[in-house]
Amino acid sequence: MTAPYIPHYFGEAVERKLRSRMGWLTAGVASSVPWPKDDVWVRYDGEDYIIRGTEQNGKPSPPCISVACDRVNVDDALSKVYRFTSIIGWFNGGYVDVSGYTHGSHPILYGDPRNVFSTIGVFGKKAFDCNHMPLVRDENTRKALAFYREGRRLQHVHDSYAFLSFYKVIESQFADGRQKGAWIDANLDALTDNTAARVAELRANGLDVGMHLFESGRCAVAHATAGKDIVDPDIPSDRRRLSADLDVIAGLARLYILKELQVPDAHESYRVRDRLEPWSNLMDSRTLQELREGKVPATVDGLQGQKVAVGLWPDGAVPGLEDMTMHVDAIGPGVVRVVLFNPRLTICLVFVLDFKNGRIHTQLEDGSMCQTDKVQPDETDVRAYATYFHRVIGNAVAELAIGGLEPVDCEVVIPVNIIPQNPDTAIEEAVERFRQSKAGQ
Repeated sequence: MTAPYIPHYFGEAVERKLRSRMGWLTAGVASSVPWPKDDVWVRYDGEDYIIRGTEQNGKPSPPCISVACDRVNVDDALSKVYRFTSIIGWFNGGYVDVSGYTHGSHPILYGDPRNVFSTIGVFGKKAFDCNHMPLVRDENTRKALAFYREGRRLQHVHDSYAFLSFYKVIESQFADGRQKGAWIDANLDALTDNTAARVAELRANGLDVGMHLFESGRCAVAHATAGKDIVDPDIPSDRRRLSADLDVIAGLARLYILKELQVPDAHESYRVRDRLEPWSNLMDSRTLQELREGKVPATVDGLQGQKVAVGLWPDGAVPGLEDMTMHVDAIGPGVVRVVLFNPRLTICLVFVLDFKNGRIHTQLEDGSMCQTDKVQPDETDVRAYATYFHRVIGNAVAELAIGGLEPVDCEVVIPVNIIPQNPDTAIEEAVERFRQSKAGQ
């Protein structure tokens, strides 16, 4: 499934966007995923979404999502928000669900404190991240995610309806009930932890687990026919049984979306996504295949001399590092070590491209400021290098962009045996030391 680079914009860019048109719909949401403190504008699948932060002008604010909306297309705009909340909740391992909305000429916030809330906040100006969230364009997948969103929202609120929503994730994908049952039976052993324990318990009691989930769960919740099994809200044992089975059907629903519909969440995306895929067309197919197989190709000419902008997500290129030139330093089994130089050859940055595993690593310890008798770093160089170094060592994500291709993101640097300084302070101290050294010459 396609999971493209998703631009994120903060601060004044968001304000300009909100002032750029008349006509907005704002949906208040209930969220169990980390929510930003400040507004964030993301562009996902060609559409603009403004994630409204939990703080506005220093005061608490309801979590909302604003989208462009003409007066006659309210339902279309609201449906777009529903679809977006489904995928953003799934991707982040929780739920985001619309609790109400308002629309008008301006992006008015919607707030009902009983139903619009975020159970987890995000601290930091630019901590919100839904980059590489998969695009959902298949109708069956959209429905499955919608039912999953309902189920997650209802968990710990109403077990019966949560169970029914999770069951519908799977049921909605089959026209033949026997095929649905066969899939459930075939995948029960793929469940882990407490869900596997519940399956083992049911089997130990001599139950057909798939049939039990259907009759004592799905049908008993959905129907209340006289003389038939139902989930009686006044019978504690009925409620306990359904609550115990809820984890099983929730686990199966999640497994179906991951395995059968192949929609990765953030953890799965991190595990399987090939960071270097945007650069695959820079080399001939044979060279790329050899690298991915862990072999040593004769050359990687497609990388040599490439112009690279070195940036920090989500801000883009670091001033002073926008025009680096790539030089191939070494080639190993499936990996290429490259060195980037700025035009004046006063900044050197080193990266290892691991094509076999689809990763790119920044080698902070090998980068440096450079000087010769003829060329020495200036203050712009010092600030650029210090910004890159101290922010990356402070866990910022470095990214490299070549031309109009999607940026490739580096693995986060985990400092060992050091306590990183505050990046802002460290950068200014580096610049001040440079100024003092120049003044003393």
